[in-house]
Amino acid sequence: MDEMAAADDSAPEDVPGSLTLSGAVALGTGVMIGAGIFALTGQTARLAGDWFPLAFLAAAGVVAASAYSYVKLANAFPSSGGVAMFLREEYGPGTATGVFAIFMYVSMVINEALVARTFGSYLLQVVDLEPVSFWVPAFAVALLVAAFGVNVAGNRAMQAAQRTMAAIKIVGLGAFAVAGLWFASSAEFTSGAGGEYTASPEGFLAAVALAILAYKGFTTITNSGGEVVDPHRNTGRAIVIALAICTVVYLAIAAAVAGNLDVAEIVAAEDYSLAEAARPAFGDGGVSFTVALALVATASGVMASIFAASRMLAMLTRMTQVPHRHLGMPGTVRTHTTVYTVVFAIALAATLDLRRIAALGAIYYLIMDIAIHWGLLRHLRDRVEHRRAIVVGAIVLDVVVLGAFVWVNASVDPLGLWVAAVGIVLVVVGERLFMASHTRPDGTMDM
Repeated sequence: MDEMAAADDSAPEDVPGSLTLSGAVALGTGVMIGAGIFALTGQTARLAGDWFPLAFLAAAGVVAASAYSYVKLANAFPSSGGVAMFLREEYGPGTATGVFAIFMYVSMVINEALVARTFGSYLLQVVDLEPVSFWVPAFAVALLVAAFGVNVAGNRAMQAAQRTMAAIKIVGLGAFAVAGLWFASSAEFTSGAGGEYTASPEGFLAAVALAILAYKGFTTITNSGGEVVDPHRNTGRAIVIALAICTVVYLAIAAAVAGNLDVAEIVAAEDYSLAEAARPAFGDGGVSFTVALALVATASGVMASIFAASRMLAMLTRMTQVPHRHLGMPGTVRTHTTVYTVVFAIALAATLDLRRIAALGAIYYLIMDIAIHWGLLRHLRDRVEHRRAIVVGAIVLDVVVLGAFVWVNASVDPLGLWVAAVGIVLVVVGERLFMASHTRPDGTMDM
């Protein structure tokens, strides 16, 4: 990489070496555990029936294949731009890079809204307020505002908060899983979902697509590559460690839930299923303990996701892939992109329900993921050493689960698919017009 390219890999606000390996792992697990097991257990059970714990295991396999490409790219191009930088290296400056990077950014903001609303749903299990339709988004907005404050306080505050919360989550969820499995009933594991929750092959694959959202937080680590100690080595290591930790946690928790509730009960408590799973064995005390864990996990997830998304948007701004306006705000570009990210997340959290938010996130993320793998195969095969079979396998797996997810949602939520389609069209057209605004007559761009 020449000197100019190397300079472009960092942002002016980057502080090289300010994130340790453990700090990067904490960021990744912060997003994953906050977004995944608390927000998506009920939705995966609705699609996969009694097989929903295996959906989390299958999703871990799909993400492991995908993570291979990100590890290779992160080792070659560590930067605070993460996915945006990978796409630029693959497709060059232009519409394709902008479109796929925006898909990733939007999926990250959707994740923030999803987790923030999950925070509100769990909090209402111990705080008796009505109507739920008002208080869930109200608490979500409050969390997003608080997470903004932690993010603008700087990397040290962010890293300290994430380490503390990650420790609480892992120890607390480990205790929940052990206790839940101890009191699990074999009758619940073998009860059979029955009725509308009987699993089908396409339903199981759709559940896998949703469960992938529980792991996609590993990409958060790539968005802080410019600030990680020894990034060419530690970025990839942090990804692998974070995925391994979350896989073990998810499988234990999913098994504990499946052993204490039948599928109908899990779906009935879809937005707070872990709290409900604690009730049979531990009563209200178990519910309160689980809610406390959920609040820590979701708060951590929102903070870490804002951290990564704002850095990605800042990199897209520096790459002239998106327009930027200061709007009279003081501070750095990264501060501005943090504001834009939080405002966007607040708008989504206040207007969309959990199921639709999750569906949009899954679709946009999988499209971007396929683009990352294809770009590595097609455009970087001579620059980044990789095993072609693994990357091709990752593409096939993504296409299969995305196709199944779209097929299932076409019958249960066609409006959600139309919203996703309109969003795709708006991003493509908007990016193309913006690219045209700074393309010279000879076809080169001012980038």
